[in-house]
Amino acid sequence: MRAKLFLLFVGFSIFSFSQEKNTSTFSSIDVNYFKGNIALHNDGILHLITGHPEGVIISWNKKTFGFNTWEQRYNYPDYGVSFSYQNLKNEVLGNNYALYGHYNFYFLNRNLMVRIGQGLSYTTNPYDKETNHKNIAFGTKLMSSTYAMINYKRERIFDNFGFQAGLSLIHYSNANVKAPNTSINSLTLSAGVTYNFDDEDPEYQYDLSDDIKFKQPIKYNVVFRSGVNESDVLGSGQFPFYIVSAYADKRLNRKSAIQFGVDAFFSRFLKELIYYESIAFSDRNIDPDTDYKRLGVFVGHELFINKLSIEAQLGYYAYYPHDFEGRVYQRIGAKRYFGDKWFVAVTLKSHAAKAEAVELGIGIRF
Repeated sequence: MRAKLFLLFVGFSIFSFSQEKNTSTFSSIDVNYFKGNIALHNDGILHLITGHPEGVIISWNKKTFGFNTWEQRYNYPDYGVSFSYQNLKNEVLGNNYALYGHYNFYFLNRNLMVRIGQGLSYTTNPYDKETNHKNIAFGTKLMSSTYAMINYKRERIFDNFGFQAGLSLIHYSNANVKAPNTSINSLTLSAGVTYNFDDEDPEYQYDLSDDIKFKQPIKYNVVFRSGVNESDVLGSGQFPFYIVSAYADKRLNRKSAIQFGVDAFFSRFLKELIYYESIAFSDRNIDPDTDYKRLGVFVGHELFINKLSIEAQLGYYAYYPHDFEGRVYQRIGAKRYFGDKWFVAVTLKSHAAKAEAVELGIGIRF
């Protein structure tokens, strides 16, 4: 089940880069070497930090020149796929391989590139209670991975070859699909070469006159989300969860909308955790029949990029019978629209830096 979940996750990430038009065939590749440190975000992983992780990221980029209006709104970004290899310099952690879909956004006369990539990673040495009990970072072979790259970039320095260098942040986590899952974050320095397949680029197009006239009434959304997850108690088991969300959104412009809504959470892992804690921590006087359901209210923001959108929500549990990770929660993820109403979504729900679940959702906006 968890393999299927993450295959769907990376498939969604890469599929979301499809565009309405494919007018331009211009593209490039880049190869980046990186080396750095594992960030100590949790004292429990101190024994896993024994060296300076290094690796390589190889990327293919499709350039845009404004033939679609969304490209003009975002200063002509690139989109593409990346493959990475990372040696974490620790036998307990092993090596990681990952495949991502990514966007490159440009600033400062296109000399500053900011890349965001999301995808699927594979680790060679996950946790095993008998053979690898020290690896509390990776509970599964398959995980989600996110990476961010900030580079100074110069193209065509020598013929079609260019250069880029900067900082990269790489994150691995299975989002509590299975315990343990303390995750790993690597902060690295990176440098690499770029190659353009074409000798020169066409002129950038610009015409956003229609954006000035854009108006849209309040829209209403209903979303059903589901998946599997596990508590931090090792061996407690994986259980399905179900979430029903209803919210209203108001488009501020072509790019942005604000959201206000409610979530109803039905998480079976929490029911099992309540029962476990009522026995294991008898001094807390926890009633094993405490309701495991939760009800939250939230505000959010949605950023529209063609048929893809990125949403971030901040919520508060209004109904909260059992104390679990605090009353404030966050959700961030991506949506892919099909037509004007229907969409699918992949989102990460967390409490601050503590992930609770990867959610797969389907919804309607009307």
